[in-house]
Amino acid sequence: MRNATITNATLLHPQDDVVIALRDIEPGEIVRWPSADGSEQSVAVDKAVPRGHKILIHPVAAGVHVHKFGYSIGVAKEDITPGSWVHTHNLRTGLGEVLEYEYKPKTDSASTEAVVSPSWPATFQGYVREDGEIGIRNEIWIINTVGCINKTCETLAKLAGRQFEGQGIDGVYHFPHPYGCSQLGDDLTATQKLLSALVRHGNAAGVLVIGLGCENNQIEAFKKAIGDYNPDRVKFLKSQEVEDELEEGLKLIEELVRYAGGFKRQELPLAKLRIGLKCGGSDGFSGITANPLVGRIADAITGAGGTALLTEVPEMFGAETILMDRAADEQVFNGIVNLINDFKGYFIRHGQEIYENPSPGNKDGGITTLEEKSLGCTQKGGHATVTDVLPYGEPSRKPGLNLVQAPGNDLVSVTALSAAGAHIVLFTTGRGTPFGGPVPTVKIATNTQLAERKKNWIDYNAGQLIEGKRMEELQEELLHQIAELASGKRETNNERNGFREIAIFKDGVIL
Repeated sequence: MRNATITNATLLHPQDDVVIALRDIEPGEIVRWPSADGSEQSVAVDKAVPRGHKILIHPVAAGVHVHKFGYSIGVAKEDITPGSWVHTHNLRTGLGEVLEYEYKPKTDSASTEAVVSPSWPATFQGYVREDGEIGIRNEIWIINTVGCINKTCETLAKLAGRQFEGQGIDGVYHFPHPYGCSQLGDDLTATQKLLSALVRHGNAAGVLVIGLGCENNQIEAFKKAIGDYNPDRVKFLKSQEVEDELEEGLKLIEELVRYAGGFKRQELPLAKLRIGLKCGGSDGFSGITANPLVGRIADAITGAGGTALLTEVPEMFGAETILMDRAADEQVFNGIVNLINDFKGYFIRHGQEIYENPSPGNKDGGITTLEEKSLGCTQKGGHATVTDVLPYGEPSRKPGLNLVQAPGNDLVSVTALSAAGAHIVLFTTGRGTPFGGPVPTVKIATNTQLAERKKNWIDYNAGQLIEGKRMEELQEELLHQIAELASGKRETNNERNGFREIAIFKDGVIL
């Protein structure tokens, strides 16, 4: 993909019908950009066009596809002339509903190995747990089986955090949620899978599981969902069976802190790192700056033997064949097909429009259709081979690019990435959000204006890419920051602000 910029617009691919405004364009202004051969092209706009939005450069008749990134991003609702602002008033989705796909194994012999630069970090300082799991933080996590005791667990985390500060741990944290009681069937199973995956997460040196005593998600049943566990690392407390749950909880956390103190950071290869890939509050620059940059990071991590986790399944619609074409084998291909069509079936089952996306904020930022959003969104996965497809709440087991079953919702998807084993989540955004998940959540701004306005939210500015910085330069810089983050030498804004949340996917009946 070409990412040339000049003056006030950029052309992303030689076959595109639109250019992207790099700043607000006034009515009658001449928009200029370099074509694929380097010559300057121009067109006069007929009305004001906001920064990050699309301007047509070729005439397009009603019913004809409009291209961006070299792919169709929708169909013209009417005849559109060059210089026109292209958005929801004259462009609609061209996507269908549940589709059939054909597996076409790769026949070329070209190498797909990622290039690894000697200037990139090859290692990080992490923790090796007794079961072989890797962590980048040495934290104590409090996991409650039911939402009724959220405040009890929150109070306990605050008390323990103060009492055990500086005793070999990186803090005591609790993640409130509303579920675990009155849930049935698949919803209860999903809650147990998600919470048990967090119990097993390597960033938690020790875990205290707290139940109430009368919930559907009983501790005894939850232990079965967790599977084998080390009783020195995982403790259990049933609130209704003790006189003072805070006093008892502090005693158990003290035991966990002593256990956690036995872990020390050691040098580990980058192949041990797992990163989650997420975008939220996207804008017209997401597919130009932050998402391609994160794709480069994903390629570097997987090229070193590590794991990249990509989710937001509804935001793969329209770009799913790009991922299918990169499937490691037919089994993975079929997994991607089921992932996509099952999620479409979920929409249909609830009587909802499959392509009711992008969000209002996305549209304000310049994204018109779901296929446009998807083509930008999937860039976060880079160019690596898709090696596995993970059901919701399942941990990753294969290095490479993994697709994770979860919706696009920021809280739900970041939680799912964490449950799949992500040590860090790279979160690209064009509009900004303070949200942070259970693991360090790196906010990467798509534009400099956001990075400068919300310094207490944003960790890295990918907007530098449209201001003269080279992709290779930012890729190396961000990789070093990620290695420092994984080594405990820096923290994210969400960690600094104490913003850590989870959200659990729900699809069924509550009693």
